[in-house]
Amino acid sequence: MEFSPPLQQATLIKRYKRFLADVVTLSGEELTLHCPNTGAMTGCATPGDTVWYSTSDNPTRKYPHTWEITQTQNGEFICVNTLRANTVAKEALTNETIAELTGYSIIKSEVKYGAERSRIDFMLQADCKVNCYIEVKSVTLSQQNCGYFPDAVSLRGQKHLRELMNVVLQGERAVLLFAVLHSAITQVSPARHIDAKYAQLLSEAQQCGVELLAYKAELSTSGVTLISPLPVILS
Repeated sequence: MEFSPPLQQATLIKRYKRFLADVVTLSGEELTLHCPNTGAMTGCATPGDTVWYSTSDNPTRKYPHTWEITQTQNGEFICVNTLRANTVAKEALTNETIAELTGYSIIKSEVKYGAERSRIDFMLQADCKVNCYIEVKSVTLSQQNCGYFPDAVSLRGQKHLRELMNVVLQGERAVLLFAVLHSAITQVSPARHIDAKYAQLLSEAQQCGVELLAYKAELSTSGVTLISPLPVILS
């Protein structure tokens, strides 16, 4: 996924009210950006970090600029726009970059399913194969190069795990795909110290037959692309 037009650079002043961030541009102008991330963004929003943002030409938007990438003061790149996770995941599925998910001829997005009235991010279909349900999660919390999910208690994430387990029990394939959008992360684990219930459900899901995959993105101010698998470690 390429950013077009190119992203613009600024320095972060602060993030606040979850969806807003104040920055100062290279020319010294102060702007308020839309922050499309509902999580805690721990380590991703330190004042003084470099922010790379896109600009919409939609005249109805109150905040036309969107925070896309953080470049930390340690030189790490993080895609903080969680909406990009599904974009790069679909691109990887289409290009058959994810070896475990190749051989399907149809990719459907946002399909309604489950007892809890959910929408699956992607459903793959092919002749002579059971349907494959894929839930995508963006991983940006990094501690000592380990990526953790979630970065805040996630009732929605817990619901998705229950739904995926039910998919397996119905005889179909269920996959949880961690899209790793932080350049320093080398492995992924559940954030037991943040959401113990999610960690418990993730272990139950794996035991039930839900497949756990993690793929790391190549990140730059030009674009984001999932390129390589990482280990998922539950213990």
